Amino acid sequence: MSDLPSPLAAFSDQLAALAALGAARTVAVHGRDGRARSGLLWAEGLVVTAEEALERDDELALTLPDGRQVPATLAGRDPGTDVALLRAATGPVPPLPLAPPAALAAGHLLLAVGRAEHGPLVAFGLAAQVGGPWRSMRGGRLERRIQLGLRLDPAAEGGAVLDHAGRLLGMAVPGPRRRALAIPAETIARSVEQLRTRGRVARGYLGLALQPVRSEALRGLIVVGADPQSPAGKAGVLLGDVLVAWDGAPLASVREMLARLDPESVGADVALDLIRGGHPIRISVRIGERAAA
Repeated sequence: MSDLPSPLAAFSDQLAALAALGAARTVAVHGRDGRARSGLLWAEGLVVTAEEALERDDELALTLPDGRQVPATLAGRDPGTDVALLRAATGPVPPLPLAPPAALAAGHLLLAVGRAEHGPLVAFGLAAQVGGPWRSMRGGRLERRIQLGLRLDPAAEGGAVLDHAGRLLGMAVPGPRRRALAIPAETIARSVEQLRTRGRVARGYLGLALQPVRSEALRGLIVVGADPQSPAGKAGVLLGDVLVAWDGAPLASVREMLARLDPESVGADVALDLIRGGHPIRISVRIGERAAA
C-alpha cells in the first residue's frame, strides 16, 4: 500500500480541524430546567444561544471550551429571531471570521458544532437550501434562510455553523418539520446590538386584537379588541372595523400584520385601509413601540 495519505483521510482530517475551530467558540449552557443546549461565544463576555431553548432566565451557567464552569446572566432575548444574549466571564474569544453571505449556496459543505456533557457535538452536511430574506413565525426578520441538510442533536441547538473554510455562518436551531436551520450571523449581529444596549429588540405596536375574516365580498382582519390609548385607538380605529390593506398592500392573516410590526416600523406612519359599516375608509397611524414584557 502507498504511504501517501488517501483523499478520504485528508478530508477527514480537514473536517476534524474545522470541528476544533467551532469547538473553541462553543459552550454548553446549563439552566435550572435541566435541558442541555449549546451557546456561541460571540465576543468577550457575551454568549449567544437559541432563545426558544432557554426556558428559564435564572440560575444559568456555562461550561467553557477549557472545561471551566462560570455563572451567566440573561442580557436579553428576541423571540422573533430566536436569539438570546448571555453575559459571563468568558475571557478572550478566539477569532472566527464571518462567512460572506454571497459565498454560500445550496450544496456547499457545512459543519454544525455544539457542546454537551462529554465535549463537542459535531454534525456534517450540506446547505440544503439558501434563500431569503424571510420572516419567522414570530414576526422576526432574518436576512437569509439557511436550511441545514443534517440531523441536529437537541443539545447542539444554539451552537455554531461553519462553512468549508471555517468561517461562521450562524447559529444552529431546529426549524419547522424537524428541518434544521442556521440563524444567519448578520441577523445575530443585529439582534445582539439591541440586546446588549437595550436588553430587548424593539417591536412595532398598534394596540389591536385581530382575527381573520373571509367571505365572497370581504377578506381581511376584523378588529376584536382595541386599546383606546394605543396608536391605533388614538387614530380612530374601532371594534368591528375590518383591516383590509396596509399602505395599499392587502392583508389576509395576523402573521402578515406581525411581520410588518418589525423593529424598523417603530415611529413610521402607515395608512390603514378599513371597511366600516360596509364603507371603505383610510386612517393614518404612527406605529408605537411595544412595551417590554
